Amino acid sequence: MPKVALFNQSGSQVGDIELTDAVFGIEPNENVLYDAVVMQQASRRQGTHDVKGRSEVSGGGRKPWRQKGTGRARQGSIRSPQWVGGGTVFGPTPRSYAYKLPKKVRRLAIKSALSSKVRDEEIVVLEGLNLDTPKTKEMAGILTNLSVAAKTLIVTGDYNEAVELSARNIPGVTVVTAQGISVLDVLKHDKLVITKDAVEKVEEVLA
Repeated sequence: MPKVALFNQSGSQVGDIELTDAVFGIEPNENVLYDAVVMQQASRRQGTHDVKGRSEVSGGGRKPWRQKGTGRARQGSIRSPQWVGGGTVFGPTPRSYAYKLPKKVRRLAIKSALSSKVRDEEIVVLEGLNLDTPKTKEMAGILTNLSVAAKTLIVTGDYNEAVELSARNIPGVTVVTAQGISVLDVLKHDKLVITKDAVEKVEEVLA
C-alpha cells in the first residue's frame, strides 16, 4: 500500500496515511486516460454551430425562368447552393458531441489519474479542511503552508460553501467534492490536495 504524509492546515505533518492499492497504487493506463480526457472535452463542446440550408435562406420561391427555350441552364430557385446568397450544402448544424465510455473504463481512468499523482508525489492529504467564514486570504495561507503550486485541485469529502467561496478567487485553484472528481480535473492541475474523509469516500466507491 502506498503511504503518504498526513498534514494539517498549518502545513505540519501529523502522521502518515496508507492508501488503497486498488485505487492509488495501480499502474496508470495512458490509453484509458487519453480516452477519458477526450470524452470529457467532447462532452463540454457547445455544438451550437449552424448554417442555413436552401430552405432557410431568404428569397426564392418561384422559378427564375421557364424550363426550356431560353438557352440557359434549367434552374428551379435562386436560392439553390450554386447561386450567390444560396443555401449551404452539408453545413454544420446544432448537435451534441457527448458520448460515454463503459463504466469499467471510466473507473480505471480515474484510478489511473489518482495513481499517477501518488507516483509523481503530487498529492497532499489533509487531516481536515475547515473554515468558519469564507476568506480568500486564509485559503491562500493554507496553500502556502502546504507549499503547493498555483494550479491546485482541492478535493473535499462533502460540499463546503466556505471552502468553495474562499478558493474561487485564487487563480488556478479548483474545489470539487469526492463525488465530483474527474480525470480531466486531476490531470490538468499540478497538485492534488485531498482531505482524509475524501480519500475514504473515493476508496469506498472505487476499491
